[in-house]
Order: sequence, then C-alpha cells, then structure tokens
Amino acid sequence: MSTYISAENLGHSFNDTWLFRQLTFGINRGRRVALVGVNGAGKSTLLKLLAGKFNPIEGKVVRSKELKLGYLEQDPAFPKGATISDYIFQSDNEQQQLIRKYEELLEDDPDNYKAIEKVTEEISNLDAWEYEHNIKTILGRLDIHHLEQKIETLSGGQKKRLALAQLLIADPEIYVLDEPTNHLDIDTIEWLESLLTEGNKTILLVTHDRYFLDNVCNEIIEIDRGKINNYSGSYLYYLEKKEEREATEVAQFAKNSNLLRKELDWMRRQPQARGTKSKARIDAFYDLEEKTKDGGPKEKVQLTMKAARQGNKIIEIDHLTKGFNGKTLIENFSYVFKKGDRIGLAGKNGTGKSTFLNIITGSLNPDTGKIDKGETTVMGYFHQGGMVFKESDRVIDIVKDVAEYITMADGSTISASNLLTQFLFPPAKQFGMVAKLSGGEKKRLQLMHILMKNPNFLILDEPTNDLDIDTLNVLEEFLINYPGVLVLVTHDRYLLDKLTDQLFILEGNGVIKIYNGNYSSYRLEAEEARSEAKKASKVTIQPIIAAPAPKKSKLGFREQKELANIEKEIAQAEKEIKTLTAELNSGITNHQELTSLAAKISGLNEALNIKTLRWLELTELNETA
Repeated sequence: MSTYISAENLGHSFNDTWLFRQLTFGINRGRRVALVGVNGAGKSTLLKLLAGKFNPIEGKVVRSKELKLGYLEQDPAFPKGATISDYIFQSDNEQQQLIRKYEELLEDDPDNYKAIEKVTEEISNLDAWEYEHNIKTILGRLDIHHLEQKIETLSGGQKKRLALAQLLIADPEIYVLDEPTNHLDIDTIEWLESLLTEGNKTILLVTHDRYFLDNVCNEIIEIDRGKINNYSGSYLYYLEKKEEREATEVAQFAKNSNLLRKELDWMRRQPQARGTKSKARIDAFYDLEEKTKDGGPKEKVQLTMKAARQGNKIIEIDHLTKGFNGKTLIENFSYVFKKGDRIGLAGKNGTGKSTFLNIITGSLNPDTGKIDKGETTVMGYFHQGGMVFKESDRVIDIVKDVAEYITMADGSTISASNLLTQFLFPPAKQFGMVAKLSGGEKKRLQLMHILMKNPNFLILDEPTNDLDIDTLNVLEEFLINYPGVLVLVTHDRYLLDKLTDQLFILEGNGVIKIYNGNYSSYRLEAEEARSEAKKASKVTIQPIIAAPAPKKSKLGFREQKELANIEKEIAQAEKEIKTLTAELNSGITNHQELTSLAAKISGLNEALNIKTLRWLELTELNETA
C-alpha cells in the first residue's frame, strides 16, 4: 500500500510552547482518517504542516512525488480581486475552461446561440458533459451561483463553501480537510458524506461532527499531550479504547509517583559525592522523574453553573412576521415557551434561523407581531459569530469585568481565577493576552462568559464550531441536566438528537413548522413519506375490459376533434407527471409538500389512464373506417 504523506520526527511550537515533538506516522492510499484532540493540541497546525503551508521546526514531511493534494483550511484565503469563476476553474485544465465559458455564456449572454453551439460542440468532442454535470451539482449543492461575483463580497460562510467546492471539483488524490462541515446545513452535510465515501478516496480531516466522523472515517489519530495514538474503527470504539488506555496510564502514574517519592527520599539521604551512589539507580531516578512530569489524569472542562430562578411566564411569541428585501423569512408565527422546553431549529441556510434568534433576543425588531418576555427570564446567547474580545486584553480581566466571584450550581462561590482553571485556562493563559488563544479557546472563553450570568433561557447558535470533541462531550452532559429553556441551532445531528425533543423547522417562504421529536425521528418520517410518495408516483395503466361497443364505419367530426385534442392532453399529462416526479425526488423533506405532490401525481395518473383508454378506443374506431 503506497504512502501519500509521512511525518518523520515532526515537532512544532508557538509562543515558546511545543505543541508536539517527535511525531512519526504515515497516511496511506485509501485511508480515511480523523484527527482528534483538545483545543490547542495542534490539529490545525499539523494539517498545515502536512499540506506544506509552512515548514516544521523539527523533523520533516515527506510527500509522494507529484502528489495532487487538496487542502481546506478553516479560514481560506483568496486572491485579491478574483471572481468565483477565477477561483473555481483551473487555468491549466482545458475541460474546466470550456465549462467555465459555457456557464458564463448561459448566465451573461444566453441569446448568443452561435457561441453556445460552438462551445457545446467542443465540450462534446472532449466528452466532458458528465464532468460539467458534476461541477454544476457541486456548485448547486453548496449554494454557489453568479460566477462573475467578486469573492471579497461573499460572507465568511460563503467563502468556506467556495473553497470546499473548488477542492471537490479538483478531486485530489488526498483530501486534507479542516472542519469541512462548518457553514453547511444538514442536508448538504449528508450529501458531502456520500460524496466523500464514494470510490477509494484518501482523507485526513479534523471535525467536531461525530456523525460525520463516524460516517466518513474508519480510523482515528489522536494528538494527546504532544504524542500520537492510533485507533482503527468508529468514534465509539476510539472512546472505549481511549478510556482503557487512560485508566492504565493513571494506574501507572500512581505507581510511578509512589516509587518516585521513595527514590527522591533516597537521593536526599545519600552523600553529595556522585561516586558513592549507584549510577544506574540515579539514571533510573531521572528517567522516572521525566515519565511522571507530564503524566497523571487529564483535566477536563467543568460546567456546573447555576441557572437563575424562572417564573411561569418565560417568552411569548405573538403572530410574528419578518422579511428582508421582499423575501418573507417568518410569517404569522406564534409560540409560548414553557418550562423545560428543549427546542432545535432546523432548516436550510438562508431560511431565517439567525433572524429568528435575533428577534427573540431583542436585537432585531419584527415587522409585525410582538415578543413578550417574562420578568424573571435571563437570556444567554452564544452567537456563532463569537464575542469580540480585544486581542490585547488579558483573559482574566475579561472574566473579572463580569464578576470577581461566581455562584456555582451547588450554591458555592468561586473566584474568577478558579473558574478559568475549571475551563482549562491555567494561570499562564489567564494572565496572557487573548491574541495567544486558539480559535477553540476563544469559543470556550465566550461560553464561560455567557454561563457566568446564570441564564435560565439559553440560546446556542452553532456552538460546535471550533470546539474540540472532548469539550463538546462535557457541554452535552451539562446541557442534558440544564434546568432552563434551551434553544439550539446546530448542524451537528448528534447534538440535536441528544439535546432536543422538539423542532422548529424553517421550511422557507416564512413557514415554521413545529415537530414533536428529535432530528432522527423527523428524518425517518420524511424518508418514509418520500418512499410512499414515490410508490404513488409510478405510472400504472391497467387495461379495462369493457363490453364491445357497436362498430362505426368512420369517426364523426366531433370524435376526430376529440382524438386530436386527447393526444395533446396525454402528452401534457405525461410531461407534468415527469416534472412533478423529478421535484418529488429532489430531496424535499416537508411532509405537507410531499403529500401534496404525491396527490397531484396520483390524480394525473388516474386522468392519464382514462384518457389513454379513450384514445385507444377512438384509434381503433378510426382504423376500422
């Protein structure tokens, strides 16, 4: 099995702190590997080193000759002044350049039939129509349109999707992906899973999405305290084996610590003259000291914050409507929040999830309707854009600006410094600048900043972005026992399933449907509805045997006219059935829309059966004339 990339004794540091040292491993062809580890362990740095974005301080990265590598970074950079088309289509790829010309003609000059015909012929000669279809599918699924639009005018999420599209179109020999599911809705994530698992692709990725990790990867590499641990199997298998390994390490650490205390006592009691001591025993002491230096149980984030008392009236939404630029996002929606509500917001990008959250938090006014908030309701809003911390601020000062002492779930109070320690910010980081924190550490600081205010109505908008899986597991445990109201927006299907029992599904055009159940239940029902609708959509013309009618020598004028019209009606009905069937199979999950389409198709099939039988009857009569 050929090795695409190998790391040999790799070491790298930032801000005088080593992330890892002496890492040695390889990525072979056909392997689909997930890289996991806590925030700040060096996952993104390791991906950049493997992708050749910069050189390691120690060791080297070896890539196979002329390796075609595709790298998706968390915050991709783009050429200044470039358009979407400039970035998507590679200048040295003849097929891509023809497809680019074809798409631009259709968008900018659709009446230029001669030019379109010419480029169409060239695409046919290169047998590139399937390639064109694949490109169009990728761009469509990632919601990328208007190829002449400047990249600098796109939002952060659009830029990440554009970078992903370019990589998928290039179809490299190895995919190196840093958080590929960020800024994707759930339908698109499921499509991406299917695409990445087709064929024998080689993949190395970092992701916080546990369902995505399990569905795409079959091997896990963990960076833990600067070392590499390999696991073959699912994420659940990794957790089981990791727990066994850590239990063994804790036991060994306890044993080594006890032995070290005895050896330390022996070292102190011996004369200073080195020659009088056992050199082998001294060397063993220093070796044991090194082993215990970074050992011991791993610290984990501790979330035990108290929620403020909640009254009977929480938040009441009354006939809410909101739109932008003539597009309605929310129309006439009402809901009364109850104690213990655990609600997930689901819907494609652009259907208004963030708008809905901004309205109920009061940062955006509705067009019509009102939001009535109870006096005891204390809101905490974890925004996907993050909080704006000054890079020059000290971490501890950000916390002390909220409170010097914080009340915990058991009623006890702790200092700001102790709270930061519980959130895995040791003293060195507490008194350091925000600029030195990783993206995940900044998100963890934001989460702590919000929970310090003891909210009883918690809104989490994409909390999984940039958080490591270990922190997500602790957050999940905290939220399972959280006594307040929870509103969750996330593309992480695992988190939706574990934490919510009701969904607000934003279906587009202002419609918000309330579904009682979690996301997996909703998807299962949608699949069953689609399956039933497909059965109803099949055209089945059953011949009807009727009593023979008296034969006519020829058709009358009225019957001739009926025959001519019925042929047109049959053709039109078949066309409508084909169009509606394609719409039915396009991935719609709305139950009402699926049922409506199935009913229309069923009605058209019945009418088609009747018209076809009448056409046969008239044709037979005409032939006997």
